[in-house]
Amino acid sequence: MKNFQQPGKSVTLPAPYALTSGSGLLVGSIFGVASHDVTSGADVEAITEGIFSLAKANAQAWTVGALIYWDDAQKLATTTSTNNKIIGVAVRAASNPSSVGTVRLNGAFMN
Repeated sequence: MKNFQQPGKSVTLPAPYALTSGSGLLVGSIFGVASHDVTSGADVEAITEGIFSLAKANAQAWTVGALIYWDDAQKLATTTSTNNKIIGVAVRAASNPSSVGTVRLNGAFMN
């Protein structure tokens, strides 16, 4: 195929804000995890598939299989769907309180 460009498990995006390696980022409807530290506006390799430990809403308990969304205002993974983008599912239970949850990214672009 002459038109194939890359597998798409990661994409190069302009960082919408300063990021540290392992931080979540949202560009339009594309969610990914930063592969390296970067300043706002610089190109970052965003991983769009896989299982990651992400900063989460502290006061939430997660169950395995719960839908997980990205709260871009707070820069946190959450089970709250309102005004947030779906990014995947919880693959480990997380207690309330806890600051990190384990998410399998869906690699898709939704709502």
